[in-house]
Order: sequence, then C-alpha cells, then structure tokens
Amino acid sequence: MLSQSYVTEGLAGTYQDVLRDATGTILWDSGPRRNTILTNCRRLLAALMRQTAGSVGIQAIHIGAGDPAWDTIPPAPTDPSRTALVDLNRASVPLGAAQFAFLQPDSDAVAPGPTNRLRVQAILGPGVPAWPDANHPTATLREFGLVANLAGSPVLINYVVHPAIVKDPTSTLERTIWLVF
Repeated sequence: MLSQSYVTEGLAGTYQDVLRDATGTILWDSGPRRNTILTNCRRLLAALMRQTAGSVGIQAIHIGAGDPAWDTIPPAPTDPSRTALVDLNRASVPLGAAQFAFLQPDSDAVAPGPTNRLRVQAILGPGVPAWPDANHPTATLREFGLVANLAGSPVLINYVVHPAIVKDPTSTLERTIWLVF
C-alpha cells in the first residue's frame, strides 16, 4: 500500500496570473508559480480510467478572498488532502469559455492530441467575481482551485494561495494553469 506521501507524486502544477486594467495595460504579472495538485485529482484520474459514471474533468474554477492575514503572514504549505477553499462564500466560474490545450512534452507548443501536459487559460473579465457583496467587502482575491466532478460530486483537484490581487470591477484577470500528469 502506498503511503499518503506518494499520493500526488509525479503530478505537478504551475500557474501565472496577469491583471490588466480596462485599457489592457498590465497592472501586475505574477510570473510562473507552483500550485498544489490535490489528492482528489488522483482519485479523479482513477475514476476516469474506470469510466465511473458522473466523473468529469475540470468544470470550474473557484476563487476566494482567502484570509486577509495571509497578506502579512503567508500560510503553511497546502496539504494535498485539502477539499475546499478557505473562503466558504467563494465564487465559481464555469470554464465553458476557457481554452484547454494539450502541450508538447518538451515545450509549450500546442500538441495535436492528448499528452501528459494540459494548459488551461481562463479570463475573469470585468465584474468577475461580482464583489463587493454581503460576504466580501472588497474584490481582493487570495486563493483559487480547479473543480471537477467525481462520481457526480464536485471536488477540488488543484489549489493555490497567491499574493492578494485587488480586482476592481473594470479589470481583467488572465489566469493560465499548467498541469503535468
């Protein structure tokens, strides 16, 4: 039996955020950063291989305000067994309009068919999320995760805590996520 320390061995993730103002000018670029592949990702892969009913790949990105204390004291590294964002009132952005591409094994060139590398590009346009609201006094983002369906239930498969991004109602956040299986 494998120990929990091997649960996400071989899986890797990276992301990059670019925040633009209403004119398209870059306000902030995170540069490439690591993210955490969660235990539920491996469970999802097994369910897809077995053709488990109701199991579907990436369906949404959850975004949250996280914990404002992270702005001064970064959180501990993410436990791969995490199942939810810290922000219980997170926003969910369906990824129907996102761009998915398989990448060549040794470059960022798009591959004509499936490979072990996947790029997900999502645009969070003006007004996304629709904050401030009753649960969010500002539109500051500090965390996100990718969500898939495992046997008919939504599960978090990837998670990131990132530096605070103040997203005003007119700005656009371009989020690119790379996953290696």
